[in-house]
Amino acid sequence: MRALSSLIAAVVCAAGATAAPALSAPTPQIAGCQILPATSAWNQPITRAPVARNSATLIRSIGLTANFHADFGSGLWDGGPIGIPFTTVTGNQPKVKVTFDYSDESDRGPYPIPPRAAIEGGSNADGDRHVIVLDRSSCKLYELFDAHPLAAGSSWRAGSGAVFDLHGGDAQRKRGWTSADAAGLPILPGLARYEEVAAGAIDHALRFTAPRTRASFIAPARHFASSSNDAKLPPMGLRVRLKHKTSLKGLPPQARVIAQAMKTYGLLLADNGSPWYVSGAPSPRWDNDQLHSLDRLSGRDFEVVQAPAPGVTR
Repeated sequence: MRALSSLIAAVVCAAGATAAPALSAPTPQIAGCQILPATSAWNQPITRAPVARNSATLIRSIGLTANFHADFGSGLWDGGPIGIPFTTVTGNQPKVKVTFDYSDESDRGPYPIPPRAAIEGGSNADGDRHVIVLDRSSCKLYELFDAHPLAAGSSWRAGSGAVFDLHGGDAQRKRGWTSADAAGLPILPGLARYEEVAAGAIDHALRFTAPRTRASFIAPARHFASSSNDAKLPPMGLRVRLKHKTSLKGLPPQARVIAQAMKTYGLLLADNGSPWYVSGAPSPRWDNDQLHSLDRLSGRDFEVVQAPAPGVTR
């Protein structure tokens, strides 16, 4: 606990200093794989990024008084794990055929999905049913939306799917293509993971959702999921930061690390959903009470920033 507190303090101090160049920032890793280059928007600190001129308008559209919610934790909810799980495999994992509802915007495959790969919400879920598989031998990421095993997992059916080379950059999807996420982004790089928090810092942006979005996107997003051109609505890929003045005093250790990440790296808008729902991977080591202490945050505590790669693309 003392080591964790020291690391948290170091992160807090770093937030008040001039942001380091992206190349010197720690690069997140999972199972020995770098989770995108340091130059990726996911991994770039935004401590010094200027506030967008229309920040107040966009924050109101997401939910000015809506409370933050950590959409992950320990235990079960409706029979499934709380959060978006992921599965790691080696290069020996057999690849299987996946058929897609949106085949024109999905990577064909095959995909190295084990028969019992973890499904968001559990095997009986009726929600997004994301399946995420990381091949730690090739450092390739395979992600599915609305995934259903067929014939005991010898093949799969999904709404959409995407493959990412974790050594590659942010523009791996064709412009206008979806992924397993509405914004055309990879999901795994934006998940809060217990191992990061236990080590004292999350060194990347976090994925979040908003109730209504605009028919446009900002890099690194590649896709939108709206028919509205209302400029008051946020585009996919919007970058949001927890305000510097927001006090972290009284937050328990797990919550404090997450809050500091939202100050340093911020949030990336990735999908339509409940306001200020932030994604993470489930773990029995999460303390749900600590995570729920973040509920004291609301839209008032956030601001939209001009991201490192600004520019709305239609």
